[in-house]
Amino acid sequence: MVEVICDTNFLIHLATRRIKNIDNLDVEIGPITFVVPEVVKNELTKLAKNPEKIKDIQYTLNYIKIFKIIPINGTFADKELLDYVSNNRVIVATMDKELKKQIKYLGSSIMSFSNDKIVLES
Repeated sequence: MVEVICDTNFLIHLATRRIKNIDNLDVEIGPITFVVPEVVKNELTKLAKNPEKIKDIQYTLNYIKIFKIIPINGTFADKELLDYVSNNRVIVATMDKELKKQIKYLGSSIMSFSNDKIVLES
């Protein structure tokens, strides 16, 4: 089972949209499990204070209760993810174009969305 580290925007999209291939991921990509860094969970908790986003964020926080929380801590999620990726070859799930570019540069893979399907980019 490969662990896929999720960033904030990926989790919100995953929790609030209908993903067409979510039930076939094991067949299409292989056995994976989504994990949530502590810094991302903290970022979601802070976003829950924004009245415009509270519904999506609360839904996302409930959705990730079944996910494993991993000890990647800090104040800025993107920076902490990049620090982690620089020392570990992992798959990071994100929709952030700049973050994708930096992760690929460091030699790790990306999981993202395309047409409401989860895709693996290398």
